[in-house]
Amino acid sequence: MNTITIIKLADATTALVPNQNGYLNQLPIAPEQGPGPVKAMGAYATPKPSPAKNMIAMSEDCAALLGLSADDLQSDLWQQLLSGNASLKEQPSFAMNYAGHQFGNWAGQLGDGRAIVIADVLAGSNKYMLQLKGAGPTAFSRRGDGYAVLRSSIREFLCSEAMHALGVPTTRALSLVTRGEAVWRDMFYDGRPALEPSAVVCRVAPSFIRFGHFELLASRGDKAQLQAFILFCVSEYFPEIAAQYVEDLNEGICSIGLVAAFFESICSSTAALVAHWQSIGFTHGVLNTDNMSIHGVTIDYGPYGWLEPYEPSWTPNTTDAHGRRYAFGQQPKICMWNLWQLANALAFALDDSSKLSAELGRFQSKYWAAYSKCMAPKLGVSSVSQGFLEELEAFMEAAKVDMTVFFRGLAQVHTHEEFHSHVLASSYKEPELSADVSQAFWGEYDALLNQSGLDNRADTMNAHNPLYVLRNYLAYQAIEKAEQGDYAVIHQLQKVLSNPFEDQGYPELSAKRPDWAAETPGCSALSCSS
Repeated sequence: MNTITIIKLADATTALVPNQNGYLNQLPIAPEQGPGPVKAMGAYATPKPSPAKNMIAMSEDCAALLGLSADDLQSDLWQQLLSGNASLKEQPSFAMNYAGHQFGNWAGQLGDGRAIVIADVLAGSNKYMLQLKGAGPTAFSRRGDGYAVLRSSIREFLCSEAMHALGVPTTRALSLVTRGEAVWRDMFYDGRPALEPSAVVCRVAPSFIRFGHFELLASRGDKAQLQAFILFCVSEYFPEIAAQYVEDLNEGICSIGLVAAFFESICSSTAALVAHWQSIGFTHGVLNTDNMSIHGVTIDYGPYGWLEPYEPSWTPNTTDAHGRRYAFGQQPKICMWNLWQLANALAFALDDSSKLSAELGRFQSKYWAAYSKCMAPKLGVSSVSQGFLEELEAFMEAAKVDMTVFFRGLAQVHTHEEFHSHVLASSYKEPELSADVSQAFWGEYDALLNQSGLDNRADTMNAHNPLYVLRNYLAYQAIEKAEQGDYAVIHQLQKVLSNPFEDQGYPELSAKRPDWAAETPGCSALSCSS
């Protein structure tokens, strides 16, 4: 492993921050070790060099966020850093320790089994963590090898940036690098492992702290460390709360008011996040508590997918096919359940947790307020009630419309006849849809338009209803080509998805799912194997 010094960045106001990673410097970190129990909040970890690194994609938009240019990323120093072939002398790399509930069951210690924090970047007043996913084993790899396959890395890279372009809070993806080495994976856990090419994604976020960090400390009965960790998170990442509780922070007091404000902020950002997901038909697929961020951003892109036929019970995750715990329609409920687990963990730091319970009780109203705010411009109205939205969801389910196609074309609809034709065109069950069914819903929608429709209805709707989303079959096609050494489809999707609301002349990328993709593994369903 080579070591390199701080890299000069394009923007003078931006810099890699030596020895200023708050998580690294203010929390206990264990020495580098093999898989096993770790008492500290993380363990040092060294990325494993790539045998034949090749940066096949980068996000110039994410780079600009960090004050970097495309030329910076293509330089030898950055290529080494982003492939795991070098580390910074000034900042040791490390993996985080956390626990969590997986599919509703307590899993104990989990931690970053294949993600390694390599640097902090200070861009103006904002600080970002850079983390390599798939760069080798850590103390938390358990039985895994710490690497990531190309197919899952492509999906994470493309979706991170696509979600950002859609306006959904998310971790970002800076680069995608192939490692030139194959790894064994059993994609569907059916006893048929195969060699697959591996890759590394550099992902970017304010931090990668999850609900599971707090669960870990509470499960160990370490009240003092839990209180210290809460104070750390507030002082490091929540400046508005920190400004309100300066005295508590200075004296190291984990007060009820401070913890309640911290929890309230997480509840609000989580409600807004899941409302965004529901408004665009995004299904995360594996909403374990260790996959929930304190920053209210989408994190850990695994077996995700977009609704095609509107089916609230749909899940893209084969592991969840029986219970459908993480199905699309369950996501608001599951996010609240996850917040309940976070509240249980935070309560261990307090003598009185009643304020946490009260805040949890407000989650549903926060969700519906956020969801209504997302949905009103999609419908071309100034406001919309929960009752109407429930009727809309029931109609879309009955008509089995393609959610993306349905909403995008709604801006051009003015009469029931046009509406019925549009529904038929966007439906996956055309022969079964009667005019009476569409007439009933159209009457409700037309009345809403007359009551609170926007003057610039079509423009507003087109600005909030994407033409392009990363459907699973599109990612599947990009992966197939990439595994043959052809990265053109990745670059095309990256370009189109960076501007999802504008018609860019690719009708094949905005059409309903083709029939062949309905049952094709890797399109219709995915596993957590990566």
